[in-house]
Amino acid sequence: MRRKAKNQPLTRAEEEIMQILWDMKSGIVKDIRTKFDEPRPARNTVSTVVRVLERKGYVGHKAYGNTHLYHPVVTKEEYSKRQLFRLLDGYFDSSFPALASFFAREKDLSMSELEELIKETGNESGKKKKKKE
Repeated sequence: MRRKAKNQPLTRAEEEIMQILWDMKSGIVKDIRTKFDEPRPARNTVSTVVRVLERKGYVGHKAYGNTHLYHPVVTKEEYSKRQLFRLLDGYFDSSFPALASFFAREKDLSMSELEELIKETGNESGKKKKKKE
């Protein structure tokens, strides 16, 4: 049974395979496996994780005989957005200013970098307002 991806967080191994599939666009297990650094995981391990990703709704496939060509169903942007909101809700009480100030402190952002961030977020909110009109 296929579950909704947005309710299924990924493990580290699943996320690593998704990163590979997002870069490759599609691939068979053998090709996915070659993208790992040495020591590479076993073929069966990669195959199992890909099938779990498919059950979770992140990956689809096309069958060519006994070979399956896997492709991402969820885009990297969609997944990143979900993860960011999960982080925002879970650790920053849904407060974007709290998240932004955390990163500003942790990354030691300069005043010009903070101004650039403000400018960028202003541009994004302006684009959203125009789309709604």
